[in-house]
Amino acid sequence: MTPLRILFVYDCLYPHTIGGFERFYRDVAGRLARNHEVTYLTRTQWSADQSPDTPEGVELVALNCGRDLYAASGRRRILPPLRFGMGVLAHLLRNRHRYDIVQTCSFPYFPMVSCAMVRVLGGPPIVTDWIEVWSDEYWQSYLGRIGGRIGAAVQTLCIRLTTTAFTLSELSAKSLRQRGYRNRLVILKGLSTDAPAPTSQLQLQREPLVVFAGRHIPEKHVTAIPAAIDLARQQIPGLRALIFGDGPERSRVIEEVNRLGLEEVVRCQGIVPWREVEDAIGRAMCLILPSQREGYGTVVIEAIARGTPAIVVQGPDNAATSLIVENVNGFVSSSGEPSMLADQILKIHRAGPELVSRTYGWFRQQAEGIGIEASMAQIEETYRTITSTSGC
Repeated sequence: MTPLRILFVYDCLYPHTIGGFERFYRDVAGRLARNHEVTYLTRTQWSADQSPDTPEGVELVALNCGRDLYAASGRRRILPPLRFGMGVLAHLLRNRHRYDIVQTCSFPYFPMVSCAMVRVLGGPPIVTDWIEVWSDEYWQSYLGRIGGRIGAAVQTLCIRLTTTAFTLSELSAKSLRQRGYRNRLVILKGLSTDAPAPTSQLQLQREPLVVFAGRHIPEKHVTAIPAAIDLARQQIPGLRALIFGDGPERSRVIEEVNRLGLEEVVRCQGIVPWREVEDAIGRAMCLILPSQREGYGTVVIEAIARGTPAIVVQGPDNAATSLIVENVNGFVSSSGEPSMLADQILKIHRAGPELVSRTYGWFRQQAEGIGIEASMAQIEETYRTITSTSGC
């Protein structure tokens, strides 16, 4: 394939902003840079005395648009993405002929609208990543009745502006189609960068340890974990939990730990180097992700790759449930209530090493199909199709 000039537009850059999709974007940009000219347009997420951690071979363009993305309530702030969208518009207007293709995340919408505006003015074709498509009900719960209607209307506008869409799940693809999307749609096969480890390295006997890793925001329901551990440890001697990550709900999680007197049982570790999270997951009895909304659930696959079964929660907006085969690589809880989560922890404890073995076996069978290399092939093929028809 002839080398392309590719622009990634996203207001987050891993590891300065932590998240499964952030890691995926970083990995994709770095892998494409081996054969193409890649620029990553983002927002400054580091202090003046820090140097940005940029993928090898990728040119970084950072705009000063505000460092705090979330309000105390856990909602995304409006001003930073609006400023970023304006910065994206200015950059692309100045450089509309510099790039052959632009890949942008749909959310938080303003940057995508800027890309679409420049496209109309002769700019490069666009691929839009739709990681999640929010329901009208979720919009109203997130922003209230009036704000929710406005948010849903903006989302609908952006769907109409999308000419090529990438999703990470059939759930998101179905939601796009239900909202009238009829253009090119590619469901990327996977995000996993893990290769199956040799069987000799698999640790069958696990510690009585439960791990959570993710942002502490209301829809993740991290606050339910301490009570679930408190209930489950009545039947599992020595059960402990490690909670990794940060966010507006962190203080509530710590308050719940203190309320239950679990300071020595449930440790809130905050943001730590990924290798520490990996090590904990590899030793743990299970991963727990009581989120009601996931566009994919990267950490679930990262756990399963290490033979660690996962607990997720049933929900109409939770694509992570599609990654679970009951009693093979984990369990799907019918709700995020602590008692229900505790029941799933007990199931995993009773299944013991046999469930670890089944989880590891499932990953070995699926690894090639759910790995990032499969997605890379789809991405480059889509680029090839778009640029050949657009005359690039």
